[in-house]
Amino acid sequence: MDIQAQPVKEANRLEWIDAARGFAIFGIFMVNIGTFSAPYFIYGGEREAWPSAVDQWTLTVIDIFFQASFYTLFSILFGFGFQLMQERLQKKGIRVRPFLTRRLLILIGFGLIHAFLIWHGDILLFYGSIGLLMLLFLKVSGRTLLIWALAILLGSAALFTLGLYAARDYIGVAFEAEIQRAFEKYQSSSLVDIWSQNLRDWMFSNAGSFLILICMLLPMFLIGMYLAKKRMLHDPKASKPLLVKLWMVMLVLFLALKAGPYIFGNPTWFSYVQDNIGGVASALFYIVTFTLAAVTDTGRRIIRPFGWVGRMALSNYILQSLVSVLIFYGIGLGLYGEVSPTYTVLMVAGIFIAQIFLSRWWMARYRFGPLEWIWRSLTYGRKQPFRRMEREERKA
Repeated sequence: MDIQAQPVKEANRLEWIDAARGFAIFGIFMVNIGTFSAPYFIYGGEREAWPSAVDQWTLTVIDIFFQASFYTLFSILFGFGFQLMQERLQKKGIRVRPFLTRRLLILIGFGLIHAFLIWHGDILLFYGSIGLLMLLFLKVSGRTLLIWALAILLGSAALFTLGLYAARDYIGVAFEAEIQRAFEKYQSSSLVDIWSQNLRDWMFSNAGSFLILICMLLPMFLIGMYLAKKRMLHDPKASKPLLVKLWMVMLVLFLALKAGPYIFGNPTWFSYVQDNIGGVASALFYIVTFTLAAVTDTGRRIIRPFGWVGRMALSNYILQSLVSVLIFYGIGLGLYGEVSPTYTVLMVAGIFIAQIFLSRWWMARYRFGPLEWIWRSLTYGRKQPFRRMEREERKA
């Protein structure tokens, strides 16, 4: 059968999913900029480093509403998109497994470049590598997807929380020597020094933790596949009663698991449950909120700017890293360790607003973001159309 795969047509896109993806890019940046700007969010001591009341309040707000809520949101949407692509390929008679494998391997390539040449906090490398495990679930039912997701999520939460509780007297200690080294290297104007510290930070954050990352990311991917397979987010009007119930349940779990621990002093040993179970609840709450917003014209107008960013999420994610490197490291403005959490929030807001306008301008002229175009062209094995036709530009 001589049928070639094609990217999804714009008329068939789910605009609220694009908007939720753009919102995830905003939330991820809100968390990531802390690690870009200072070593404390890797090696500990952020509460002691920023003792003012406003910074303490800012750190708490970020922890409750952003920390672990947006990589989970983006992960669920990653699995959602994976399932949609599988279904499109099947309808066209395309061999699914080789196509999706190639797509994930290319993403691993992006991740390697980002992780070791730009920023150690990259997630693309793990999305690509752990995403390969989704190939094992291509032919299973929605019920099986959900069972596996919950089993891995809840089982790992119980196991790791017990381990953290047993080691509660040894966690949460700041690594002073590593903090000082990070200051020295990232404030350097030498790219070699920055890259060496970047590799050191990557090893500290990820060495020996691949199993933990599987337990964190794979359930999110499977939940996303489940939502797409069950078409729960495809028609907001038809699914509104179910979505409202889900929204209410997730809101309660979100607040209970993300904010509730602060009533008991926010113990570090409970952080895995707070981040991963609470993070799933908050992510689903955000996704459903954007889906329900699409029911009304007003809601669609409100979420539309996020959709422009979400349409080119990969490019915007990497752009945030490049801008942050130039702001904080010695090869740029050299503000590493000089900007408090409160001011980084303002920086994120300003940069993201700029990304909204840039994304709108770009998508009015091009079919894909620049990195999305490269990814698609490599995946489909041929150069994809890039610029919009003149008539399309005028319409946009």
